[in-house]
Amino acid sequence: MIFTILLIAFPLGWTIYLSFTDSFGSVRAPFDFVGFDNYVTALTDTSRFWPAVLRTLIFTVGALAFELVAGMAIALLLWRPFKGQAWVRVVVLLPFVATPVAIAMMWRLIFDPNIGFANQVLGWIGIPPQPWFSSPETTLPSLIFVDVWEFTPMIAIVLLAGLTALSDEPDEAARIDGANAWQRFWLVTLPLMRPVVLVAIMLRAIDALKTFDLLYTVKGQGGGSFHEAETLNIYAYTLSFQYNSFGLASAVLILFFLMVLLSMWLLTLRRKERTK
Repeated sequence: MIFTILLIAFPLGWTIYLSFTDSFGSVRAPFDFVGFDNYVTALTDTSRFWPAVLRTLIFTVGALAFELVAGMAIALLLWRPFKGQAWVRVVVLLPFVATPVAIAMMWRLIFDPNIGFANQVLGWIGIPPQPWFSSPETTLPSLIFVDVWEFTPMIAIVLLAGLTALSDEPDEAARIDGANAWQRFWLVTLPLMRPVVLVAIMLRAIDALKTFDLLYTVKGQGGGSFHEAETLNIYAYTLSFQYNSFGLASAVLILFFLMVLLSMWLLTLRRKERTK
């Protein structure tokens, strides 16, 4: 109980309190109560706040969609026993065990426009070099690609656990009825896997929404020169530690927290409807 208060309740309560003040410069400096001014400022900011909301959603939904498809494909490949299966599972899991900062540094080097291996490979097949992390148009898709590369194994693990727990009887019955592999997956396996898929979506959505280390390591404060990778996390960090605007940063974090809660509530509601 004491740890819960110290680790969750106090930081959350203090952030809520700061969000209603004009705290600026230092958290020890005197500040006044300003009501909902910080929330109004954030919600009417169309130059930084709402673009950051949009980038947060694009990054989360884009990464999650690709990870679900790739994770399901990998889980299906690893579902049935085959020779060397244990080694294949180890190789598939390798990206997931590396630290996000190390992965970000590695992909910065691979996507370097001058010495990066990615542009060298494109040159071998006649495709011109790409700016990857250097252009506002390609930065977010490139970051989504790195996130997919890192976290698809996590989705695959969750889905593989669900597949392993399934009974073989429905699949065998469909096979006897003449269903092909795609029909058995789409009409039998996938409906049985829906609760597990929803759990995987919830776990990964929460993680993707709060992604910080990858974005900050690649683009730094502000999400790049044109804020091309500035999600809500990066925006709140920049407000706090670059502009020292703690009141406004706290309001942005509380709004972000409410968005995450709303997303999880909608997913939970969807799961209950599916269960019924």
